[in-house]
Amino acid sequence: MTLEQQLTPALKEAMRAKDSLKLEALRAIKSALLLAKTEAGGGAALSATDEIKLLQKLVKQRKDSAAIYREQNRTDLAEPEEAQAEVIAAFLPQQLSDEEIQAKVKAVIAELGASSMKDMGKVMGKANAAMAGQADGSRIAAAVKSLLS
Repeated sequence: MTLEQQLTPALKEAMRAKDSLKLEALRAIKSALLLAKTEAGGGAALSATDEIKLLQKLVKQRKDSAAIYREQNRTDLAEPEEAQAEVIAAFLPQQLSDEEIQAKVKAVIAELGASSMKDMGKVMGKANAAMAGQADGSRIAAAVKSLLS
């Protein structure tokens, strides 16, 4: 089931429940999807990996905004951003735990025969591809650094 097919019933449900916060987050997803489709040309359907990247970008934007608001002691603005990030994250695949990330990174390091920080780029490329949508890049990078250093 594509993201668009999941989005339509969720939008209807949010409208019926008069949940403005959820509705705003879902409309942001729909808007980003439409924009990505038109950029791809001719309204072609996006691949699953493109959809995941899009959702991750939206979640990251919300979290970054919330962090800035928190630094400025504006919890009234930070809380809606964090809530929207949770709504958007619900459409992402199940996130891996730190232990699972460590295990997958160890497997990639063993596969590539990496031994030092010089090999970090190769390991990161392979690990990011293996865990696409299941883990944030910063968490993967932290695991790679700790295992290679």
